Amino acid sequence: MFRAHRSAFLEHMEEGDVALFPGASFQTRNHDVEFPFRQDSDYWYLTGHAEADGVLLLAKGVAGFEEDQLFLLPKDPAKETWTGVRLGPEGACEELGFAAAFSCEDMAEKVAEAMCGAHRIWYRLGDHPELDVLVSASFSSLRKQSRLGNHPPDALMDPTVVLHEMRLHKSSVELDWMRKSAAVSCEAHLLCMAHTSAGKGEWEIEALLNYTFRRQGADGWAYPCIVAGGANACILHYNTNHNPLQDGDLLLVDAGAEFSYYAADITRTWPVNGSFTDPQRDVYQAVLDAQTCAIEEVQPSRPFSETHQVSLRSLSESLRSLGVLKESVDEILEKELHKPWTIHNTSHWLGLDVHDAGRYMIESDPRPLEEGMVLTIEPGLYFDPNDERVPKALRGIGVRIEDDILVTGGGHEILSLAAPKTVADVEAACAADLPPAPTLDVVSSCG
Repeated sequence: MFRAHRSAFLEHMEEGDVALFPGASFQTRNHDVEFPFRQDSDYWYLTGHAEADGVLLLAKGVAGFEEDQLFLLPKDPAKETWTGVRLGPEGACEELGFAAAFSCEDMAEKVAEAMCGAHRIWYRLGDHPELDVLVSASFSSLRKQSRLGNHPPDALMDPTVVLHEMRLHKSSVELDWMRKSAAVSCEAHLLCMAHTSAGKGEWEIEALLNYTFRRQGADGWAYPCIVAGGANACILHYNTNHNPLQDGDLLLVDAGAEFSYYAADITRTWPVNGSFTDPQRDVYQAVLDAQTCAIEEVQPSRPFSETHQVSLRSLSESLRSLGVLKESVDEILEKELHKPWTIHNTSHWLGLDVHDAGRYMIESDPRPLEEGMVLTIEPGLYFDPNDERVPKALRGIGVRIEDDILVTGGGHEILSLAAPKTVADVEAACAADLPPAPTLDVVSSCG
């Protein structure tokens, strides 16, 4: 698959072009401790190389250079004893299918040589300071050699314009990984529904999510889990997850696993004690109705933006029936009176990144959906506990429902269908008689 991705990008290059794609490096967390390593998504998409500090060079019709070559950390038994076995240049050719591979130590010389013979350079400035310096220095050096017959490339081009459009359309292999991520995530949400009760901590639900992701073979989470009890659900990216759950509150969980770097992104909201109150049910059903309408708009050739417009119309109707707004639906939409409680867009692309690559507009028009695209549908309503504009019974209620949707030739496929979301199914999942979640006999603490 990765070789096919490289070949597809090469088709967009002209004779004499060179493209550079740096991988990720380890980042310091504190003192001599590093954050867990996660490869750069663009680099992974083209290489399948999971180690740090690599650089991919693609060359089309450049004398002395294979079409695809990788620069990576060399074999070093002493260092590998501490940090793990490295693939090394030979392994990159054998296991990843590269035509040529070299040590990172050779990169500066090879890149300068490739640029000397290139007509155009595909490279994204600003994301990789060390490589930025190397590319800039090569341009500068070549400008000074014009009397020797050497010239810098004619143009510097951003490769992500092409690459991110490629990433937007998922292959069958990519979709298999995304289905696995969604399946694992759905199981995690189901388990959390069954193991939620008053007095438990948001951190316990977070732990069960992460445990389930890893137990089922996922890489881990695709983004920090949001486990928001009660009014915390009105904080869109709340992820401190340090409050105890209260009887009578709702719990909003936004969590997805990552499998082979491909993300799921699922949100469910359920009652801590297993039963919705009447106001909670009304808000929940309003969001579910909006989501149902928006999912129906996921069809080939339909504008991406239509999911949001349909969702907003449904939510605006519900804000009237809930007693939050009195104006007509058309006036609510025209004046955007819904904004204090709808807040965010309804959809985003999904793939290697949870907010994935790809443009939402083509020139000034919303792009039409196409087979192989994956997007989320996630309407929400959020009523701050101190918002006196809404009926008192609604204050402190936050509801979001989110699914992962694949555009198919005949319509769509809901990848996250296994996670319950009707009122009846959610309450049944909360009441499920499951074995207890893994626990340790320790005193929980948070702060």
